[in-house]
Amino acid sequence: MPDALKVGRTFAFLLVDRFPMFSLAAAIDTMRTANRMSEQPFYSWVIVSANGAAVTASNGLQINVQYALADLPPSDIFFICAGLTTEFEDKPKVIATLRSLGRRGASLGGLNIGSYILAEAGQLEGHRCTIHWENRAGFQERFPQIDCTGNVFEIDRKRYTCAGGTTSIDLMLEIIKQDFSPALANEVANQFHHERIRSQTDRQRIGPERDLTGKSEKLRKIVELMADNLEQPKSAVRLAKAVGLSVRQVERLFLRHLNMTPGRYYMSLRLERARELLRQTHSPILDVALATGFTSHSYFAQSYRAQFGRSPSDERRTTY
Repeated sequence: MPDALKVGRTFAFLLVDRFPMFSLAAAIDTMRTANRMSEQPFYSWVIVSANGAAVTASNGLQINVQYALADLPPSDIFFICAGLTTEFEDKPKVIATLRSLGRRGASLGGLNIGSYILAEAGQLEGHRCTIHWENRAGFQERFPQIDCTGNVFEIDRKRYTCAGGTTSIDLMLEIIKQDFSPALANEVANQFHHERIRSQTDRQRIGPERDLTGKSEKLRKIVELMADNLEQPKSAVRLAKAVGLSVRQVERLFLRHLNMTPGRYYMSLRLERARELLRQTHSPILDVALATGFTSHSYFAQSYRAQFGRSPSDERRTTY
């Protein structure tokens, strides 16, 4: 039986050059499926670009849009969808529009790295947000005053952000759950073989081990503590104490599940963060070293080369 008829909602999606097609399609198709499963056209959407021209996605496909910013119709949430770059033509016009919408109390959202542009427009001050894990380090350096959680999605009052990819589905499922019911959200998830609807508290990728599902909960907790404390690494004793284990028990846990010592794993997390900062920011290399817990420039360079086969300065000169 369909849910009782309700007043519908319209979402606008602003596309910028090299936006991620998957993130957009996942968001829109989740709403389309909710309409089908509820047997009513509750959700509608419009596609927008800064000047009304077609936009090229990161996969090279061109997407025609329905509106330019100057002709933007009313919407319930205005999302900005960005992926490979935060620099694009007509960016000042986009920033001005976001600020204007924010002043009027509009609900704003970001898919993938859209959060970065929202932050540049001053629309995430005092709000929790998230962003794709690959860009989180650079975001935190650029906007240290903003609480960027690293969760799969965040809804904080009138701000909706997600890390892109399949997390666009989770964000939309949460919106569907709030608009209708958990039952409808589950029906929609089943249509996509989306086995588990992730919640706002689910974290994105944690370290180089992409999936700790099914592994020790205490291991997951230690890895989260490590990931949250890279600038001032916690000692082995403090990590063990936090989960009620001895240092030796923690060592056995890491060796059994990850085939490396806790110290080696912690070092890999710090070096991965350093690589992200070198690629995403213009911070001096010494600042990158300090931000990832290294007090010696030479030890940082030595450790970095051992991990990645190149020096930090070579990494900085490489274009991605």
